[in-house]
Amino acid sequence: MFKNKGKEAAANASNSSTAPSGATNTITTGTNIEGAINASSDIRIDGSLKGSLTCKGRVIIGSQGVIEGDINCQNAIIEGRFSGNLKVTEILNVKDSAHVDGEIETGKLKIEPGAVFNGTCSMGGQKLKSIPMKEKQA
Repeated sequence: MFKNKGKEAAANASNSSTAPSGATNTITTGTNIEGAINASSDIRIDGSLKGSLTCKGRVIIGSQGVIEGDINCQNAIIEGRFSGNLKVTEILNVKDSAHVDGEIETGKLKIEPGAVFNGTCSMGGQKLKSIPMKEKQA
């Protein structure tokens, strides 16, 4: 009778580490974090982070949000401030209130008028190929 309840509790505890579909983690205004964050679902930062953020979903930096460090994610929307290295596998959307400084690597990029964007950007994962010059014949 009690043996099954123990197994169910253990199973539920092990499943609780997986975020439900559509869940969004939130770091609110006034919260300051130093270190590394790993998120299996979307995350919204309205506070500040100094460190690294790895996210399997979408990263949203709210208008009051500040991140200094590295981000690696699937999609990103930046409304606040970002400084560092940013790798977005799909789409990076930089809103008009954003201030971005750093090295960016993304599949696609959208920058709204009014946004501040300083740094380098590599898009689409394609590198330019050098074309060999034909030798001149005398």
